[in-house]
Amino acid sequence: MKVLELLDEIEEIIDTASGFPLTGKIMVDASELLEITKEIRTELPDEIHQAQWIKNERERILGDAKVEYETVMNDAQKQADYLIENHEITMRAKKRADELMSITEVNVKKLKMSTYDYIDNILFNFQEKMDEMNVIYFTEMFNNLERTFAGIHETLANNRDEIKDMAYRTQMESDGAVNKNIDSSVYYDDEEE
Repeated sequence: MKVLELLDEIEEIIDTASGFPLTGKIMVDASELLEITKEIRTELPDEIHQAQWIKNERERILGDAKVEYETVMNDAQKQADYLIENHEITMRAKKRADELMSITEVNVKKLKMSTYDYIDNILFNFQEKMDEMNVIYFTEMFNNLERTFAGIHETLANNRDEIKDMAYRTQMESDGAVNKNIDSSVYYDDEEE
């Protein structure tokens, strides 16, 4: 791998550099080290560059799920409004609208949960690759680079926490809607008697 060769080159520069007695310091050519550092940056795996793509993809998937949810909800509301003309039809329409709302919410919940799982898997895999890169590439000479990886790792962890929080809230909202629908069906059964 090209990065390892470049790191070996830096080590060789350090090993062969002139030293200052009793200080433990050495004299190296800064431009040569900067050039090698630039090469290392260009050789790093594409996963680092994919962090922004993952964020954008997450936003797009969640946006699509919201649009689909709103479309289905609007369609269900329009159908319910249309059937209000007659009391008997209204009762049946309300019951059907509640069923559609429940089905829609379950489907949207499934879509959201699979989206969260997909994003969490991507983030988890990326987190594992970052950990592997941390073990392979970082030495004490690259503290600055190590801080960069730690920041990305923290961002990924925060994103995963956010996804898990959104999944939990979706679960709670769905559970509340199901309980509401059960109460509504009891009300309709009472009136029909």
